[in-house]
Amino acid sequence: MKRAIPVVVLSIAGLVPVWRYEPSIGGGTSTTEAAPAPSASSSGGTSSGTVVKGTTVNTEKGPVEVQVTFEGDKITAVKMLQQPNHPQTTAAAPKLIAATLEAQSADIDTVSGATITSDGYKESLQAAIDEHAKSASASPSPSAAASQTIDGSALTTDKGPVQVQVTFQGEKITAVKMLQQPNHPQTTAAVPKLIAATLEAQSADIDTVSGATITSEAYKESLQAAIDAKG
Repeated sequence: MKRAIPVVVLSIAGLVPVWRYEPSIGGGTSTTEAAPAPSASSSGGTSSGTVVKGTTVNTEKGPVEVQVTFEGDKITAVKMLQQPNHPQTTAAAPKLIAATLEAQSADIDTVSGATITSDGYKESLQAAIDEHAKSASASPSPSAAASQTIDGSALTTDKGPVQVQVTFQGEKITAVKMLQQPNHPQTTAAVPKLIAATLEAQSADIDTVSGATITSEAYKESLQAAIDAKG
């Protein structure tokens, strides 16, 4: 019996590694969460530009609504905000978007097998295009709206007529032009100084140029008339 004991001990020791590395059955689980399929959109879409939503069109298959991104007048991206949960719609949406980016309009072909969705898509798309065009026509460019040129009053002096023309960018005086001025060396020398002083002061409250008092006073009066006319 005494000889058998070491054998048993060695046998038990030999089983230890087996117990240690035996795989755990059911000890750890991994779950795969199914993410919802993303809405179809153009591959080249960016976050910049003007984004306009089309109308929601209720069809027999379900609601259809698109969102369109414009860069100027160019359609750069289209995204489906609502679409029927149907395999044919899922397959048709990328084709409709690709056709829109190529045609740059809602004048595109219906996708075979998805006629109802195609018609709803085109209707929502056209509504977005119309809304964008309406907004663009109602909002003139800031530079064009802000720039304004006004002629000051024409004044007759002992040296000759004086009249200025003033350009405004918003409320700022950006340029002054002499429409009429005396043909005199002192006036010719004084005008650039008067204009520079006006652009700096942004008003007619400027100093008279020495040696050209008459022209300076008439310049300031014509300038003030243009400022007043702007309001």
